[in-house]
Amino acid sequence: MQAYADLAQTHRGRPVAEIVPLLRTAADRALLGFTGTDLLEQAEAISTGARYELRVRITGP
Repeated sequence: MQAYADLAQTHRGRPVAEIVPLLRTAADRALLGFTGTDLLEQAEAISTGARYELRVRITGP
């Protein structure tokens, strides 16, 4: 969550293509299984400054 908030503050107005790899790295470090579509939606929200609710689905045995 903190990594997303940091990216949202520092990368507003930046190209989506620049933000997606950073989100992927943060998601992988946090062991979050975001899809490519999830990351693209998040990157678009960061780029445009739109509100975005980070959704995490927890699955387990």
